[in-house]
Amino acid sequence: MPPTATDWFLPAEQRGNASTRIDAGRGSEAWTTGNAAEVLIDGAAYFDCLRRCLATARRGDRVLLAGLEMDADLDLGGGVRLGGLLVELLRRGVAVDGLVWRSHPNYTAGRNLEFARVVNAAGGDVRLDNRIRRLGSLHQKVVVLRRAEPGPDDVAFVGGIDLSHGNHDDSAHAGDPNRADLSATNYGPQPPWHDLQLELRGPAVQDVAYTFAERWNDPTRLDRRVPWRHLVQRLVHQRSRAVELDVPRPAPAQPPSGPYAMQIVRTYPAHRRPFPFAPDGERSIARAYLHAFSRARRTVYLEDQYLWSGSAASALVDALWREPDLQVVIVIPRFPDPSGWLSGPASAIGRRNVMRALVAAGGPRVAVYDLVNDDDTPIYVHSKVCIVDDEWLAIGSDNLNRRSWSHDSEISCTIVEPDAPPHAPTLAAATRVRLAAEHLGVDDPATLLDPSTWFDAFSRSAAASQSWVHRGRHGPRPPGRVRVHAPDGIGHVPHVLLRVAHNLVLDPDGRTPALRRADRY
Repeated sequence: MPPTATDWFLPAEQRGNASTRIDAGRGSEAWTTGNAAEVLIDGAAYFDCLRRCLATARRGDRVLLAGLEMDADLDLGGGVRLGGLLVELLRRGVAVDGLVWRSHPNYTAGRNLEFARVVNAAGGDVRLDNRIRRLGSLHQKVVVLRRAEPGPDDVAFVGGIDLSHGNHDDSAHAGDPNRADLSATNYGPQPPWHDLQLELRGPAVQDVAYTFAERWNDPTRLDRRVPWRHLVQRLVHQRSRAVELDVPRPAPAQPPSGPYAMQIVRTYPAHRRPFPFAPDGERSIARAYLHAFSRARRTVYLEDQYLWSGSAASALVDALWREPDLQVVIVIPRFPDPSGWLSGPASAIGRRNVMRALVAAGGPRVAVYDLVNDDDTPIYVHSKVCIVDDEWLAIGSDNLNRRSWSHDSEISCTIVEPDAPPHAPTLAAATRVRLAAEHLGVDDPATLLDPSTWFDAFSRSAAASQSWVHRGRHGPRPPGRVRVHAPDGIGHVPHVLLRVAHNLVLDPDGRTPALRRADRY
């Protein structure tokens, strides 16, 4: 019997320590059908869609937000600021609940505190959340609009884009005037930024809301019991007790919103104070990727912020050895971030080792690129997307590294199209060619639908650009923004020190000791 589209999904029995409640009412499937999805490429498209969506909220509706960082004065387009819009919704009688990372003081602390203060002063309930493993973060980037009567108008957004400065860029990649915190030496005074977010409708919205509610309802203290933390909570008007959220499972029956089957997968670490919904942690994101890579036959397309974990990339290496026709295209940032004297080389050594393993397995079937804008300024690739064989699409907050697969709090959505007509482009295929068209400067994405043509188009575009640069940039600039990613320089820092910094700080392991020893997820 030939495999079906939903064979790409992670079976419930393979979800490891995933919360048992996430599968409630679904037997062994752990996925939903009848969903609609739209891939929003770059922050300007996402913020515009989010602004228009939230503007429809009515009395009795509820907005749920979770993220690494949030800025109250974020420009959502049309002169609308995030904090002002949420305050207006609260005045209408819309409930606003948020979880933002209570980061260390030199990162996003001031911005997240100000966001919480603005929303809470207007009657919202934004909470500074530090229920993390040491050196970890709340990395889920989620917005959910739940109507007073749950139904097809409910919507969720999942992906890599935080509601913060630096993300408001578009396909021209001139950068956000409110610059991201990146090295100006590497990315210029207004760093260009490439990212993706997914708009969801249908039963999967309930899964996203349930993921938020699990964390929201966790009775563990939000932070350590120290006086100055209590003072910070008072300053942002944080409520002493959260109203428990009730998200029933399974989702109420409703007409199909679209043709897609979806599986919401997550990461939570094994923690000294266990999460009640994942007492041994959860690694369903890792397992979903491992399952998809084990089925890869023709193409894998990745956009990834880091690409620095050998254990995470090993399944892709195995697929290249197993499948002689498999072609892999990867797009990453030119310069790693963080970029300090130790963190930069420690990031680079991880990427270099992964690239060497991939090329050793696939040779010319593996191509790694970075991006530049029309001024030849490198574009920071923050997106987290994976497409396998034009059948399986994953977009989320996670990167292809051990941190995202085991240590931080992450959420991702995997999508297939069970009833796609023969020879018709799936959402996965359409996303692959849309991204390629933006990067290659191609007006008609349909010309890139054939995987071999698509792979060769990247190669030709990068070669033409490289030749133009070698000629001193004389003559017309070739279309496209891709450059062959050069091997990362490591510098003169001892490799032993770099490996220690990489493994303990940049890419820590949140698995249980038994899983670490077995190198399993």
